[in-house]
Amino acid sequence: MGGRPILTQMPKVGHSLDRRTARDVIAEKLMVLIATNMLHPGDELPGERELAQVLHVSRETVRGAIQSLAARGIVEVSQGSRTRVANVDLGNLTVTIATPNAIDSYDLESVHAARLHIELKVVGDAAEHIDAETLAKLESLLEAQKLGGSDPMRFLICDREFHLAIYRACGNALLSDFVTDLYTYMMNHRRIAMSRPGAIDASYEDHAEIVAALRRRDRDAVVAAFRHHLTRIYETTRELLAQIGQSPEETKIETTAR
Repeated sequence: MGGRPILTQMPKVGHSLDRRTARDVIAEKLMVLIATNMLHPGDELPGERELAQVLHVSRETVRGAIQSLAARGIVEVSQGSRTRVANVDLGNLTVTIATPNAIDSYDLESVHAARLHIELKVVGDAAEHIDAETLAKLESLLEAQKLGGSDPMRFLICDREFHLAIYRACGNALLSDFVTDLYTYMMNHRRIAMSRPGAIDASYEDHAEIVAALRRRDRDAVVAAFRHHLTRIYETTRELLAQIGQSPEETKIETTAR
């Protein structure tokens, strides 16, 4: 990675990165959050200061990105109140290689098996290649997660930045994009699961353990911590599906029929 800022390594989203400003990059990050159901129509965006901290840019850059999205009808800005997500469908937006709906067409068991097979390889490589800049970003994101309280939406915004920073540290952009697509799977269910008591605290503890292992550049410890994290995500998602009367194998049928 050679010390290039993490911000400049985000998914291309169909454009040449070299021709885009930081404002454009942040606008596309916010669009991805909407496309993957991390943000829903009517949701209030976090404040400029909070978004700037999580996305590692200035408040002016965040403000410009929001103004750009407002001009396109993607968010609604009202004087004296928080910016809200408009009633807009971005499901066809390419996140990295595929659209969010594409990954959602697979069943839970298949996606979990794929994450264990590919993601553990990626994070293991990240443990060997991670640089001081990325470690500092992860530490900052841990602090943001701690300050985010019990709001699942705010936690998941941090969570996405946290995971993607680690994926990109692996040194293989294509593998990073593959696992980023896997990460977006059933994000609407993830948001519901994260609203359960203790879920945010458990994820934060997982993240802290992952960062500690990355700091030591201990490949085995990073892989073990991520395996625990992915298994817990799988189990909570499976429990949630059981509560709504849907088996993991049925998710493919349900999401394909949307």
